[in-house]
Amino acid sequence: MSELPSGRGAEVGRRIGVGLMYGLWRPRVLGAWRMPPTGPAILAVNHSHNIDGPMVMGVSPRPTHFLIKKEAFVGPLDPFLTGIGQVKVDRSVADRGAITRALDVLKAGGVLGIFPEGTRGEGDFASLRAGLAYFAVRSGAPVVPVAVLGSSGKPGRLIKGLPPLRSRVDVVFGDPFEAGDGSGRRTRKALDEATERIQKQLSAHLENARRLTGR
Repeated sequence: MSELPSGRGAEVGRRIGVGLMYGLWRPRVLGAWRMPPTGPAILAVNHSHNIDGPMVMGVSPRPTHFLIKKEAFVGPLDPFLTGIGQVKVDRSVADRGAITRALDVLKAGGVLGIFPEGTRGEGDFASLRAGLAYFAVRSGAPVVPVAVLGSSGKPGRLIKGLPPLRSRVDVVFGDPFEAGDGSGRRTRKALDEATERIQKQLSAHLENARRLTGR
């Protein structure tokens, strides 16, 4: 039987994230009130910086369990990430254990965090994988789009892939939406349609977030 990722651990992770992110950068959080205060929810986050996960984990109004690639669980990070309620996923196979744990988070009324592009890239939601649609349709949980807009293109970065220290990083939460068509169908066609629906919503949110922040 799969063990439910720790909700208490995710709250500890949120507090650690708050301290780290506000200590190293200057997060500006917009629209956090849009996050459903209770019940299951899926945060769909664009991914262009290494700090995106910890940043959203820290500024989210609720503890979040992110699906994180197993390659990140190395050495002491393995028990740490597991202890703060994060979900290890093997992207090279259909990781049934990770899928079950993620669905259990939603079934328990928790918040699941997903990078729907699957990997770090341009962060523009241009290429979505079907995983997000599967979790949204299967669980019925609303999807909350989240845009993280940093300043990675500017000089002064201490570490490649990270924004300059003390620079502003904007985190913009969008309106929750239903990914499915209401029929509850989980066929390949239904998932493809849901993925298309999600992509349109996320791209529109990102465009709005850029306009709102001037990024």
